[in-house]
Amino acid sequence: MLNFKKLNLEDKEVLDKYLKPFNFKSCEYSFTTLFIWKEACSIEYAIYDGVLIFKKRDFDGKTHFMQPIGYKKEQLKEIFQLLKECREEFNMDYLFKDLEGEFLEDLREYCNIEVDIIEDRDNFDYIYPSSSLISLSGKKLHGKKNHYNQFIKNYEYYVKDIREADEEECIEAVKEWLYRKGDPDEHLKYEAKGIDELLKNKDKLDFDGIAVYVKDKIAALTMGEKMNEEMAIIHIEKADPQIKGLYSFVNKSFVEQCFSDVNIINREQDLGREGLRKAKESYKPFEFVKKYIIP
Repeated sequence: MLNFKKLNLEDKEVLDKYLKPFNFKSCEYSFTTLFIWKEACSIEYAIYDGVLIFKKRDFDGKTHFMQPIGYKKEQLKEIFQLLKECREEFNMDYLFKDLEGEFLEDLREYCNIEVDIIEDRDNFDYIYPSSSLISLSGKKLHGKKNHYNQFIKNYEYYVKDIREADEEECIEAVKEWLYRKGDPDEHLKYEAKGIDELLKNKDKLDFDGIAVYVKDKIAALTMGEKMNEEMAIIHIEKADPQIKGLYSFVNKSFVEQCFSDVNIINREQDLGREGLRKAKESYKPFEFVKKYIIP
C-alpha cells in the first residue's frame, strides 16, 4: 500500500517537479494552493512508480484522492485499481475529487472503465479575461467601475508590494477583519492561518501580492501567482469591508500591476457559499473550470 506523508514547505522542490510541467486549468494543482490549505484539508502525498498522488479532505470533512500526476497511459489502469484498494483501506468517502475533464478522458481511453461521474458545481473555478478586470469597461462592470472610482476619490491611500509590507501588521489586520464577523467558521480560521504561513515564508514561495494602506494603516491585501503564460490565480483577497470600493480597487490594481501579461485570471471557487458566489458572478466570468467527483 501507499505510504503517505503530510505536505510541508520542504516538499516544494519535489512536488514542483511534478506540478509545473502540467498546464492545469484549475487552482487545485498549484503548490501554493496546496500549502495554504494543507492543514484545513489534511493534505498528504505519496509517490508510486514515479506518479504523484495526493490524499485530501474537503471542507465538508469528506476524504478523497486528487487526480494522479505524471502517469503514463500504460500505468493508469494499475493506479486506478490501487487507489480503489486504498480507498477501502483508509475508509475514504470518495475515490476521486478535484478532477479536471482531461483526466476523465484518459480514464475512458486508456482504462476502458465506466464510472459514475458527478459535476462538482460548488468547486468550479471562475475564469475572467484579465483585460476586463483591468479596464472594468462596459455595462456589465459599470457598477464595479463606480465602486473603484468612489474609493480613489474619497480615500488617501498608497500601495506596497506585499513583500515590502510589514508581515506582522498584515497578519494582525487579517485577524481584525476575521473576528469583526463575530464567530468566524473554521474555513475562515484556516484561511487566516494559511495567510500567516504565506507571509512568513514569502521568500520561499512563488507568489505576487500587494497591500493597500488607507491613512497609513493596512486596509487590504491580496496574493496570487502566474501559473503559466496564459493564466494567473488569485489565491487570497482580503479587505476592510467598511471601506467602500476597496475590494474593487484591490481586484483591479493587483491584476493591472502583476498579471497584465496573461490573458485569463482564475479567481478560484465559491464553495457553494451564497455571498461568495454572488461576488464572483458580479465580475461576469466568461467560463468555468469544471471539476468532477468519482464517488
